[in-house]
Amino acid sequence: MTVFDTEIDALAGGPADLAGYRGKALLVVNVASRCGLTPQYAGLQALHAEYADRGLVVLGVPCNQFAGQEPGTSAEIGEFCQVNYGVTFPLTAKVDVNGPDRHPLYAALVPTADGDGHTGDVRWNFEKFLVAPDGTVAARFAPTVAPDSPELRAAVEKVLPA
Repeated sequence: MTVFDTEIDALAGGPADLAGYRGKALLVVNVASRCGLTPQYAGLQALHAEYADRGLVVLGVPCNQFAGQEPGTSAEIGEFCQVNYGVTFPLTAKVDVNGPDRHPLYAALVPTADGDGHTGDVRWNFEKFLVAPDGTVAARFAPTVAPDSPELRAAVEKVLPA
């Protein structure tokens, strides 16, 4: 079983169908609209636009576990992302990334260490997990690692299928 076998709902309702991303690189990011890191949406959208034709999908996963910084409904989150950042990458339904109600997607992601050796709980909004086309978790990046950072871009380049 891989990340692509995990069930999660889409922001607009119904299943997000991660299996449809099998064979592509997937950057999973827990997002929030009222965070100091929220401007990373622009960088995530740019990354998605630049690499989509080469097989990268950015997947935004809203979460309200960090200081209540994603309090909106699905409709409000979708509108915020579109109006403020022109987001075209897919967004899932809001989930818990930590604790007893941690979504199974994050249960599969969090054992991976970031560059500082951190594993386990997601530390804050905009933590990033890079999933290889075969569904293995290839890399993890701290929330403060920007989408245009050299280390993130190099990791993406390394796992692109095309």
